[in-house]
Amino acid sequence: MNTTTPTIHMVDLKTQYEKLQTEIDQQVIDVIRSGAFINGPAVKKFQADLEIYLGVKHVIPCANGTDALQVALMALGLQPGDEVIVPAFTYVATAEVIALLQLKPVMVDVDPHTFNVTAELVEAAITDKTKAIVPVNLFGQCCDMAPILELAQKHNLFVVEDNAQAIGARYTFPDGTVKAAGALGDIGCTSFYPSKNLGAYGDGGAIYTDNDELAAKLRMVANHGQNRRYYHDEIGVNSRLDSIQAAILGIKLQHLDSYNATRKAAADYYDQAFADIEALITPARQDNSTHVYHQYTLRVTNGKRDELQAFLQEKSVPSMVYYPVPLYEQSAYKGTAANDVDFLPTTDLLCKEVISLPMHSELQEDTLAYISAQVKAFFS
Repeated sequence: MNTTTPTIHMVDLKTQYEKLQTEIDQQVIDVIRSGAFINGPAVKKFQADLEIYLGVKHVIPCANGTDALQVALMALGLQPGDEVIVPAFTYVATAEVIALLQLKPVMVDVDPHTFNVTAELVEAAITDKTKAIVPVNLFGQCCDMAPILELAQKHNLFVVEDNAQAIGARYTFPDGTVKAAGALGDIGCTSFYPSKNLGAYGDGGAIYTDNDELAAKLRMVANHGQNRRYYHDEIGVNSRLDSIQAAILGIKLQHLDSYNATRKAAADYYDQAFADIEALITPARQDNSTHVYHQYTLRVTNGKRDELQAFLQEKSVPSMVYYPVPLYEQSAYKGTAANDVDFLPTTDLLCKEVISLPMHSELQEDTLAYISAQVKAFFS
């Protein structure tokens, strides 16, 4: 009987690379030999391929997902003091760029099942200073975007979709129209951080839109505020995706749907394994959005989340808590929100209950079985 504990990773990028090694190595060498390290052919090809994949008119590659959000907000022409609605249960980057631009984050609660903002929660926070909404497609599935978009149209608000965690997901509108996650609002933003479903071997990001005027502004802002070299019409930034990362991403884009299908199969395995554990709530799946499981995030409802994490660590099972502290409790953001929020019940509860298990495209059944067995042993 084999009693060896498998080596388990939260994300196994090494095995994923080994399967594509020959092709990736050759593409990297080709870029180095070409000398076209910035905005070279590899960047242009990846941009075009991603436009086709997402079904959008314009993709603007950039340096990382945080830059994508910042450039997006800069391109909208917002003014200091304007309010931007964001979920309080998200990674700090979403609020960070708002604060950097001297805008006012308005932090709202999220749905306890999907962990995403809803139109009802957003509507309650709208004031005459509100200019934009930044819904976050958290952990791999879309917010329910149709009512959010209707609300934005009603109040003349921009929608900047933070799609750093859900590339490859699809959203179905009430009329049956299906669109890619991130392509639903005025602007979509994503990250190619290595652990993402579509990850580079370094930093990277992209912004996308169907609006020609916005696309031109986004390109200008991301390129020092210039349309032609040395002529600067706007205050901009320097945010570029380099050619080596674009070449790697171009290869991995071809496998993204397969990667996401494998992640879903792993999530299905977990769901079945944990179905009878009363203290666990498995991730909700919306009828109108596919889920690409950037994270597989459970809720531990008996107050023993931290004990479970410690137990798993003893059994060589890694886990993470995304996120342990609400944005409004972070020292940098205390008292900065326009609505001066200090407690949101669902966000506060989730921060105490959530735990994410290993989730990536290389998970094998024996590893899933071991992880699930340890979780079940804790609750037995």
